[in-house]
Amino acid sequence: MTIIKTVPQSVQWNETSIKLLDQTKLPLETVFVELLTIEDVWDSIVSLKVRGAPAIGITAAFGLALAAQSYEEEFTLHEFKERLLKDKAYLASSRPTAVNLVWALNRIVASIEEAKSVNEAKTTLVHEAIRIQAEDEEICREIGENALDLFKDGFKVLTICNAGSIATARYGTALAPFHLAAQQGKNLKVYASETRPVLQGARLTTWELLQSGVDVTLITDNMAAHTIAEKGIDAIIVGADRITANGDTANKIGTFNLAILAKTFNIPFYVAAPLSTFDVSLESGKDIPIEERNPEEVTHLNGSRIAPEGVQVYNPAFDVTPNELITAIITEKGILQGELEVEIRHLFET
Repeated sequence: MTIIKTVPQSVQWNETSIKLLDQTKLPLETVFVELLTIEDVWDSIVSLKVRGAPAIGITAAFGLALAAQSYEEEFTLHEFKERLLKDKAYLASSRPTAVNLVWALNRIVASIEEAKSVNEAKTTLVHEAIRIQAEDEEICREIGENALDLFKDGFKVLTICNAGSIATARYGTALAPFHLAAQQGKNLKVYASETRPVLQGARLTTWELLQSGVDVTLITDNMAAHTIAEKGIDAIIVGADRITANGDTANKIGTFNLAILAKTFNIPFYVAAPLSTFDVSLESGKDIPIEERNPEEVTHLNGSRIAPEGVQVYNPAFDVTPNELITAIITEKGILQGELEVEIRHLFET
């Protein structure tokens, strides 16, 4: 166990293991766990030790590379690739909604198409996973810079869940402009929704932004409308787990509510996401699989039951915000606005 006082890198490659920030322990403890097997990696994703679409993708990439290091020495290259595909499918089953997971696994597998030997393939897998992580850090910085251009000094901005540094390689997506603003001395005031039922906003976003010196205030989810009205919220910014070809966006449950409120109060609603979060194979949000999680996330709090035995529970982890409620999508390649379906098509055609 390692205890530290600064915003850490959430996923670290250690040659024979993965060092992972256990986000289920935050904010009371900053604890790293060591992942030694592909089963450890799968469990870390399912149990939310790692969360945030980019961080999940990075962890899965390292997890597949880690698993491949233990394959039988006598494997032929063909046998190696067959086993790799099985392990890829296993890791892909850990969470169905976040598209970065499958994107990273596909990229890892594709990286060894030209490998001439098993040893070359093993080395290539590790190098590709490291590249994915390094690229994500740079992409998040670019997203942050693009988003920061939309916020004037003194703006009050509302967010939900945690699309921050610990959900990515560094900086985050929706939280990136706040980290950069703190570095540059720009004053932004952030209101963070608690994000029931797992409380990522309360536990993670407030903790992370406090580490960076950002002015952050915590509210409960059902305070959002009142807060927008009474505090004069200037904008809402959220992350994304999957964006379809028409711009419909899946994100943490409660995001759709905020988009409706933004329209009601006539304030901009921004989505911040890397290109790897787009799934242009899906026409609209109706095609996005929505993960439903353990009912105990709703019926229990810190292990104690807060709802009666036997009550039925509906616990979707995500909702889908339709494109017409989205003011703009902020990417590393610029800001998409207007006819989002057209903008996205042009982006992926170039």
